Amino acid sequence: MIYDYPEQLLRDAGVMVIQHADFDGMERLSAVLGADILSTFDDPNPEVLGSCASVEEVMIGEDTVIKFSGCAKNEACTIILRGSGAHILDEAERSLHDAICVLVAAVKNHKTIYGGGNSEMRMASAVSQLAEQTEGKQSLAIEAFSNALRQLPTIIADNAGYDSAEIVQNLRSVITKGDREAGLNMFTGQVDNMKDLGITECLRVKEQALVSATEAAEMILRVDDIVKCAPRQREG
Repeated sequence: MIYDYPEQLLRDAGVMVIQHADFDGMERLSAVLGADILSTFDDPNPEVLGSCASVEEVMIGEDTVIKFSGCAKNEACTIILRGSGAHILDEAERSLHDAICVLVAAVKNHKTIYGGGNSEMRMASAVSQLAEQTEGKQSLAIEAFSNALRQLPTIIADNAGYDSAEIVQNLRSVITKGDREAGLNMFTGQVDNMKDLGITECLRVKEQALVSATEAAEMILRVDDIVKCAPRQREG
């Protein structure tokens, strides 16, 4: 926080001042401007001062924000969400947070797999082969797991408004014939090459989703009884 008199002196000298700035905001400015946070102005070194092309005050809706453009490092950014209601904004924030977490996991892991339902269909094919080689009732459970994996590309096709029964069966046929790069192209509604389209997913996120879904299914199957409370008797 800066007081009125120093602000007036800086303003007279043509220096723009941000009156209220928390420490988190200063750290983010330091990351984007390439500057160091100083505790005193007695002898500032020009090397620790950040730079940007322009600083301006803009209106977004009914709020006023300060916009920094052309920053030196750009190691942080601000994403502004606008919507018609709080529920829409909360949902958009959760979706954006999930997407950022996926990107962080991809950067840390550096391993990706083909998207568009490719990995699920290939896993389903391998699980089906295991079910054919397994004797007894266990093969039924293994085959059910395979069918559950095939539901993921089906959901992708349904969400895009295509005929999921046909397009998923086409994908299954192409992968069975040996095309290990095939997946669903939701722009055309056809089976296409995921490598050429550049559609990939983070391996770590896919593994975690698969493990979490499997553990949830196991917990549901282990429930052998449901305890219900007797309804309270009505009194006349």
